[in-house]
Amino acid sequence: MYKYRAQLTKGDEIRYISHLDYAGVMERAIRRAKLPAAYTEGFNPHLKMSFASPLSLGVTSDAEYMDFELTKPLCQPEIFDKLSAALPPGIRLIKLKPVKEPKPCEGKKHKALMAEVEQGIYEVVAPLTGDWDEAVKAVAAYNAASEVNYHRVTPKKTRDIEVKQYMLEPVKIGMSGDLVKLTMNISITQTGSIKPAEILELLHNEYGLPVALGRALINRSKLMGQGKDLIDLV
Repeated sequence: MYKYRAQLTKGDEIRYISHLDYAGVMERAIRRAKLPAAYTEGFNPHLKMSFASPLSLGVTSDAEYMDFELTKPLCQPEIFDKLSAALPPGIRLIKLKPVKEPKPCEGKKHKALMAEVEQGIYEVVAPLTGDWDEAVKAVAAYNAASEVNYHRVTPKKTRDIEVKQYMLEPVKIGMSGDLVKLTMNISITQTGSIKPAEILELLHNEYGLPVALGRALINRSKLMGQGKDLIDLV
């Protein structure tokens, strides 16, 4: 088998499709591209493909990652061109690299793609509804707090999450016109993480960040492991 890792986007056009639907779009694109895709065995075979950390609905991304397998070797530019041509609006193929599995004598295989994820960097943009100095003070107060708790409510359960354990850097704040721009560097672990929308909610509700919460836009700019973009780990 011949394995590849793709870096893709999730744009405004498909901001509100689920991760499962996104995976389905990519599966259909590989088929339309007529690539010699590898399938699992059994009664219900499906393409051998996997994804990194899924996005929340409404979040766009410059750093979606997918591993997939082919049964025959093709030159990398051919795969890139065929797959790019088969993608719908809202998804763009940025980079493509072959995954070089270590030889048996060299040790273990690559980790699963999702297991390689350690951090995500997010850009949050929201209209300013108050004074700029108030916004700066709100972010500074959040950054200075040694412990911050978020009460997460889901259909299955509710729980309190200590947010600061997932913050790799203080939240950065900037301004563009009447928009507040926040940068969040968040740890993603196998046992959990915090969402940028949840941090924004805390900043607004608990620290008084004067922004229009319902009009905020969130974009994931990087997804990393071992301090590198996931595309550079193969």
